[in-house]
Formats: sequence, C-alpha cells, structure tokens
Amino acid sequence: MSDTAPAPDSARGPREWRWWACVAALWGLATAWDRLWLARDGRIPSWDQADYLNSALDHGRALGFLSGSWQGWAALLDLSPKIPPLASLVNGSVMALAGDSPDQASWSLSLWHALLLAVVAAWGRQLGGRRFALLCVALVALSPALMALRVDYTLDIPLTAATTLALWLLGRWQATVPRGGHLRQALLAALAIAAALMVKQSALLLLALPAAWAAAAGLRWRGRRLQVLLALAVVLAVVLPWLHHNWITTLGGTNRAVLESAASEGDPPVFSVASLLWYLRLLPQQLGPIVLPAGLLGFVLALGNRLWPELRWLSATGGPLRASQPRTSPHGEDPAPAREPVGFDPPSGWGWLLGCAVAGWLATTLSPNKDARYIAPVLPLLLMLLAAGWWQLGRWLCARLGGRTGAALLGAGLLASGTTSATAAVAALRSSEPNPLPALIARLRSEVGDAPTTLLVVPGSPSLNEQNVTTYGRMGGGRIEGRRLGRRRSEHPLVLERAEWLLLASGDQGTDRPGSRELSLRLRSDDRFGPVGRWPWSEGRQVELWRRRGQAAPPFDRDFIRLARGLEQGPAGLAAVFERIGPEHQLDGHFLYQQRVRRWALEELQRRPDDRDALWSLALLATLNNRPVEAGRWYGRLQALEPDNPWPAAYRAVVSLADWNPGAAGEALARLPADLRRQPIPRSLTELSAVLSGKLWRVPTLAGVLPDAIESVKRQLESAPAPEQPKRR
Repeated sequence: MSDTAPAPDSARGPREWRWWACVAALWGLATAWDRLWLARDGRIPSWDQADYLNSALDHGRALGFLSGSWQGWAALLDLSPKIPPLASLVNGSVMALAGDSPDQASWSLSLWHALLLAVVAAWGRQLGGRRFALLCVALVALSPALMALRVDYTLDIPLTAATTLALWLLGRWQATVPRGGHLRQALLAALAIAAALMVKQSALLLLALPAAWAAAAGLRWRGRRLQVLLALAVVLAVVLPWLHHNWITTLGGTNRAVLESAASEGDPPVFSVASLLWYLRLLPQQLGPIVLPAGLLGFVLALGNRLWPELRWLSATGGPLRASQPRTSPHGEDPAPAREPVGFDPPSGWGWLLGCAVAGWLATTLSPNKDARYIAPVLPLLLMLLAAGWWQLGRWLCARLGGRTGAALLGAGLLASGTTSATAAVAALRSSEPNPLPALIARLRSEVGDAPTTLLVVPGSPSLNEQNVTTYGRMGGGRIEGRRLGRRRSEHPLVLERAEWLLLASGDQGTDRPGSRELSLRLRSDDRFGPVGRWPWSEGRQVELWRRRGQAAPPFDRDFIRLARGLEQGPAGLAAVFERIGPEHQLDGHFLYQQRVRRWALEELQRRPDDRDALWSLALLATLNNRPVEAGRWYGRLQALEPDNPWPAAYRAVVSLADWNPGAAGEALARLPADLRRQPIPRSLTELSAVLSGKLWRVPTLAGVLPDAIESVKRQLESAPAPEQPKRR
C-alpha cells in the first residue's frame, strides 16, 4: 500500500514525535469542533444520556472523587447492575476534574476519542506507513456518525475505542512470527479484550469471532497454547468478579435491551432481507457521501490493476505490479517461492482487518435490536479499509496528474468530506430548546437543602424525565433523585398517600400514557397537594413543582417488616413483596427505609436473638441488596428456629445458587426433614444444586421434578391475597 516501508514500532526521534504531533493536532481540531458544538447546542440529556451521566456520577462518588467516599468493592459493583463499570469509572474520574454538568462531563468522550485515534494511527501505520495512518485518522475524525457520537453522552465512543484497541492488539499477537506470537502481546490483547467487555457486554459482537479464530489458530501451535490459556485466565479474572455479582440483573437487562426492545420497536426479523440490509443502507450517511464513493473508486483501481496489469490506464505507475512479498510461517520455515498473483491478494495485516470488519458487521446485523448507534464499533474498521481505496486513488492521481496536483485533489476531497460532516452536525443543533430543570432544581434545593429527596416525575418525554431530573438534581453535590410512578392506575392510591414532591406539566404531560395524565388531574384536584412554582417548557407548556401540604402517610417501615414476615408462607408471601417493593422504591429513591429497618432489626436482635420479625427483615434486606452470603446467614438462623418450615431452607438455597455456590445450597436443603425434602420445590432445588455441582447424571431427575415445582409455585401465587393498599387518612 505504502510507497515507504512502515516504520518499526521502536522508532524514536524527531520524525516519530512530529508524526504523533500531527495525530494530536487532528484530535485537537476535532475536540475544538466538539466543544464549539456543545456550547451552541441547548438540548437536555435524554433517557439514555442522562442514565449514563448518572452512572458516571455514582462511580465518581463511590471512588471518593465527587462528594462521596469509598464504601467497598461490593458497593462499587452494586452501581453497575446491568452494564459493566469501566466506562463509568473513567467518566466519573473525569467529572471530578472537569465538572459534573452534561457539557463538562463530555470531556470524557474527548479522551475516549483520543484513544480511538491513537489506535487507528498505530494500526494504520502498521498497515501502510505514517502518511497512510494520518489519512486513516482524518477519515475517522471526519466520519459523520462518529462525529455525532462524540457529543452524545452514550457508551458508543468508549466501546468503539476499546474494541478497536482490542482487535488491533489481538491482530498483532496472531500475526506470524517473528512479528507475532509473543507472550507480552497475548497478555496485552487479553487485557484489552477484558477492558472492552468491561465497557459494555455488546463488545462480544465485535470480539467473539476474531478472538475465537485467533485462539483456535493459536492452539494449533505448541508455542502459543500456553499463551492462549493465560490470556483466557486474564480475561476471566477481570470480568468474572463483576459478572458474579450482577449476573441476574445483567441477563434481565440484556433481555430487555435486546429482545424486548426489538419487539417493542418493530425491528425486522433477524434473517429477513430488511434486517440483513438494515445497516448497509446507512453507510453513505454514516461514512459520508464523499468518503464512501471515493474509497470504492480506489478499490476499483486497485482490483483492476491486480487482475489485469496489462491495462496500464489503471496503473498508478504505468507498469506491472510486483509479486507479493513472501510470508513466513509461524514456525519460521522457508516460504514457498513467490509467484505472480492471479487474484486480489492484500498484503499481510489487511486480511485480519477485513475479517474483523466482516465479523463485526455480521454479528451486529444478526443482533435482533437495531439502532444506527450499534454499528459504531465497526465504522473505524470500515474507514481504514476505505482509506486504502483513498490511498490507491491518491497514488493514481499523483502518477497521472503530478504529485502536487494529486495531493491537492486528495486534500480537497478530505476538506469536502469535513464540510459535509460539519454541515450535518450544524443542522442537528437545538439551540433554542427550553431547559426548566436548572431553575426547578434550584427552587427545590432551596426548600430541602442537602437532605436526600425523591421527586416523583409524572411527565415522560426525552427532554423531561426521571433520569435527567436526577442528573440535574445531583449536580453540585445535590441529593435529589427523580423517580417515576403512576403510569398504571393501580399505583395512583400509593402516590396520593405517600408522595411528598411531584413534578407535573401542563397540557399533555409530555406523555401518551393515559394513566399519567389521569394522575396529574387527580393530584391537581387533591387538596393535600399544592403548587410551589412553574417554569416554561417546550411547545408552550409549563412544568410545575408540587408538594404535599399535610403530613404524609406513615413510612414504609412497618409494612416492610410485615411483608418480610410473610415470606415464611413461601411463594404466596413472595408475590406480595414483588408487588409492593417496586413502587415503594420509586417513592423512596434513596431507600431510606432500609437504613431504619436494619437499625431497628439489629437492636431487636440484641434484646431478643430469636425475634422472627427482625430475622426475616434482615434476610429480605440482604436479598434485595444482593448480599447472598449475608442473606444465607439470616435464612440459616431462621431454618434453625423453624425446622418444620421448608421456606427458610429454600430461600437459603436460592441465594446460594445465585452466588454460584451449589454446594451450600445442597447442604441447606439436606438439613430439611425427609418429608419436606420430597415436596416439589425443595426437591427440584435439591436436584438443581446437584446438577450444578457437577452431578450431570441427575439431569433427567431434575427434568422430571421441575414441572411439578413450577406448577406448585403457580398455584401458590394464584392463591396469594391481593396486596394491601394504604388507606386514606
């Protein structure tokens, strides 16, 4: 590809630093544009953006950087129940330096973009030399899709940077000796893969096939087998602690984000023509209307030059191509004699890049949930491939029109591409969108100070929702949490009896849910609530801050203790807990009731060690807080106190299985009397514990008893009494 051989990795000196200075200058220009765009744009963070901002702030506080303190590893892992924490840890650390407003927090995206450009530069230099690498960097920086994501506070730019780094390092390791196959390369690639997975689990779409290919190839050679095993151990050591802590919520969140979202958004079936072409139709818009055709034209020139060297009008030099360079086998054997190619045979390294791009494209296309953002990690790979077409086109122009003219035309193409991307970005500006949240939150903080406060948000729109209320409510050390409740009519009595602060809106409430609109009308007509202030919103509407005038209903504490004690009834009591806990957590976004109940229960146990209410309350609190070891301890004490009740042992087995400890689950169930162990649910849990302990020959027994257990649970849930609703005082 290049007219000069790529510089070795160890090259140093003025030329090396000048080249990196050019890369840094391109990043600086892109960052300056991003900051200017953010300064002109007035949009409010939407659901996803606000959610990621809140997560970054949570992690920054957990690290002690943002008006918080270190609470231990378990508390840190609690903050990332559905998405791995690495990006939020980095972004939260940047917040501590740059500030916690949305625009200030966006500096973290600039740092992730710097990593992306650095990796593209290094990968491009490896493929075609320094000048070609600068072309790759320029195309990535000018991509309309990536330019838009650089100012959109999501995980797409961090994920793109992390996966590109992982693929590049993995490619360096899987290369033939002496360039590849070193232990240091394997460990670096493993760390990069683990880091990408800890940014977002969807990194698997980009990394699974290339990593499997590289590992399978490495296992064929004796010198690389140990490296593959060590690399796998590194990845597992990094990922497993988080996955072990959050695997249940991760599976549930992934199911909702992929399968349920695909169904609700009307995405096409996976193997339909519309699905297979879904991302292909976006390429001109995402890569640029100039970048794509120019790159394809360069490929036509390269392919024609390769297949028909006698067609001199295609040749940049006017002469036939040389034979491809001989390659070295992994064992360093003498290569076969070189011969004139008869097809398109890209140089070493390009096959890996092409394979990674195709694999990533295929895996992303086959994912049920479709969104233009999800293809972002593949775009740098495609842009580097298109850069090869641009490079060939530039060489052809230089040979036909002269070096200066050809370079000028290539530069004009880059300038035109940047102009089209900038024009699209300017068209996306929303400089006049009203933002009532700063003034509203300031008014609320003047009333509550730094006290932990939950603001119930009735509207639900991209510009006003519980997530961005939390974002603004926690800026500057605030402790205001936005929550949403009342979309279902069955939740209205709880809202009317327990809510303290509410956010309403005039007109349609910014939502098409009839339940939310009806709740707004009921609140306005209830003399227990009154307005505190109002501020202009969009489309002529206003947002209104309301508060309770009188004293709220008694706190949730006593009801929680009663619900916890109901767990001794089995699934019937569990149904009441599930029905009530979710809404109560919306009303108490700080979970203050848990602190009070825990304090009460521990004091009760000091006076009466066998107090059932206290033990059940502590067991349920530990279960809700994802503390399986602690929960198992409380359930164990209850099992000792109630040997004829199968449910403490069953709950203890469940939390032990959730903790990946089937042995402890089996031991708890083995202590039950024989007649209780034969009941459908304890028996199925016993068989499941045995199978997960490695006794696979008991799978048929598990399959036989599991239907009876499921039917038993259904019967008990159907017979459970309806949950009590708070009565109006």
